[in-house]
Amino acid sequence: MVATILRIVLALAIAYAVVLLLAWVFQNRLAFPGPSSPQSSPADAGIPEGEAVSIVTDDNVTLRGWYIPANPPRDTAGAGVIWFYGNMETVHDLQASIRWLRDSTAALLVVDYRGYGASNGKATEQGLYRDAEAVWAFMAGRPDIDATRIGVYGRSLGSAVGLYLATNRPVRALALDSPFSTGRDMAAEHYPFIPSPLLRLELDNLGRARQLTIPLLVFHGREDIIVPYSMGEKIAEAGHAEELVAIDGAGHNDTYLMGGNTYRERLHAFWRAHLAVERR
Repeated sequence: MVATILRIVLALAIAYAVVLLLAWVFQNRLAFPGPSSPQSSPADAGIPEGEAVSIVTDDNVTLRGWYIPANPPRDTAGAGVIWFYGNMETVHDLQASIRWLRDSTAALLVVDYRGYGASNGKATEQGLYRDAEAVWAFMAGRPDIDATRIGVYGRSLGSAVGLYLATNRPVRALALDSPFSTGRDMAAEHYPFIPSPLLRLELDNLGRARQLTIPLLVFHGREDIIVPYSMGEKIAEAGHAEELVAIDGAGHNDTYLMGGNTYRERLHAFWRAHLAVERR
């Protein structure tokens, strides 16, 4: 009997060790699944003034996405918004959301991360931050963009990329949807059996939110079971958000749907309040 119990314990211990090894080896793949999709154009989404763009990062990864200028066109450099989407999303899949949510008074740049959509490469935490740097340089360098009037919108995974950029470049204003607190908190929420010392990913949104000195707006669904609403509260508090827009009945992937026109109008008002005029 004792021998049988010992064999069972040993088998369970080996199985657990294998699970931990797989978690270590495939950590990036679990965190950044990188769905692929074809490269589309803004015209496919009914936005004829937009263009498909390619951006090369400093480590020679080609990112693909859309650049949509302000409409109507303007004679002087003006505001722009960079959109960092959530996990399991791509530019191609977001066509309808981009058309509905964008504020046409500002230019919009939305690009697939490395390893996502039509971009090449493999996603890693540091790689996503390199992508953010390249996207910023592209937007800030355009002649129709005033580099002092660039806002960033980040949803879910994109909140980490947006917060990184907002604490490393002169972003004018930051809006986040369903932001998580840290990568470790997310692992504890969904993979409590993995010891924290095995986690290589930081994704320290909370720490970066504490560094913010720019206007912050946060949206979060009250029924979110992927990124709990309490995490959005922590980010809003740490970043001294102007407002935490709690969306009743919304989970993680339906904040646009449940928030409806109120969501869009609040986001547009935020951009127009903070990106519309030059700072004095």
